[in-house]
Amino acid sequence: MLAAIRKALEKTNNINRSSYIWNALNAIISALQNPVILLVMTRTNGVYDAGVFSIAFAIATLMLYVGLYGLRRFQSSDMNEKYSFSEYHGMRILTCSAMIFVSIIYCLYGMCFNGYDTEKAMVIFMICIVKVCQAYSDVYHGCMQQKGRLDVATKSSSVRYTFEMVAYALLLVLTHNLLISTAAFMTASILGLLLTSVNAGRNYCTYRPSFKWRQIRLLAIEGFPLFAGLFLNMYISNAPKYAIDAFLTEEVQAIYNMIFMPAFVVMLIANFIFNPILTTYAELWLAKTRESIDRLMHAIKKQSLVITGLTLLGLAVAYTVGIPVLSFVFGIDLGEYRSELCVVMIGGGALAYATYFSTVITIIRLQNTLIVCYGLLALAAKLASGLFVLNFGIMGAASMYAVLMSILALVLWAITLYGIRRERNTL
Repeated sequence: MLAAIRKALEKTNNINRSSYIWNALNAIISALQNPVILLVMTRTNGVYDAGVFSIAFAIATLMLYVGLYGLRRFQSSDMNEKYSFSEYHGMRILTCSAMIFVSIIYCLYGMCFNGYDTEKAMVIFMICIVKVCQAYSDVYHGCMQQKGRLDVATKSSSVRYTFEMVAYALLLVLTHNLLISTAAFMTASILGLLLTSVNAGRNYCTYRPSFKWRQIRLLAIEGFPLFAGLFLNMYISNAPKYAIDAFLTEEVQAIYNMIFMPAFVVMLIANFIFNPILTTYAELWLAKTRESIDRLMHAIKKQSLVITGLTLLGLAVAYTVGIPVLSFVFGIDLGEYRSELCVVMIGGGALAYATYFSTVITIIRLQNTLIVCYGLLALAAKLASGLFVLNFGIMGAASMYAVLMSILALVLWAITLYGIRRERNTL
């Protein structure tokens, strides 16, 4: 059976075409997972459980960046193989272990200081384990992408995401029990990981990890700016959700997440357009010629226009039919939240820019600047989120999100432009 699964994942007539198609499908399925589960949960269990799931998913997504440690983009663009896969693998086992530990500490903290009951803490922890599976599979996917088989990596993710989503939705419909359904979600994720990513990885990677202290230390040092930047970026984008969790109700949390969904989709779609050409960007940068730098700059301008177009399209859809569609999908009247939805869409477009420019900054190896940028904005988010949410509710959360993401996008754009122009002037 395992061999048959590997064969199915690798089957293709055109690797490049399959990579684009499956990368797109993977982005769509990933984007749909949260809203589909939220939709089913709202209709089966009600808005309260939907709010619990929403904050659990947000916390688990933050924890995910502990497991990833920001190394996927570095690994897939490591064309000269500065580090071996065994070393990336060993590092990922350590970061995933740290992710589990931090998740446990967070759940205990929530029970002691944030008023979490046992069920909410267990739901958060199990969804964190789902994200551990995602973080661990990612090291195999980075190896596959480095070896030109992004299609196998994205097929594996697509199958696992679908398996998880179906298991969660089915158990919600059958049991109406949040805890049992989340346990099924976690079990499906573990099985999906073993049957797809780990199984397919045997043809591209070695299973045996390396824990050589010197290499682990160097990877930890080199990856820390990426980890810190991406972790803080996720904290900033989810800061309104954490503030709602601290000061408002689960029902408000659910509504904010419902209107947040379209903005998140814009970012994911923008990312899937970029991901297949990540190695091309790296090759252009490593070529170190005026022509290659100019081609890289042209590609960046082109991608920026794509993100702008997607944002404007998303904003138009949100203003015209967004609220009626969301109200119909979730079965809740969201008519009073049109303005909040539009503000969130602007923030979603800005987040797409910020994520894109942070990737380019990684490729041109200016990732140390990310710590300062994200650190200052994370501090601002921590200080301001409570005030915004307490005084203005959902509009306050939406406005803070849009302002922070816009500032971040502008700063990262300036760093990208500076780095590329500086390199070109030395050639």
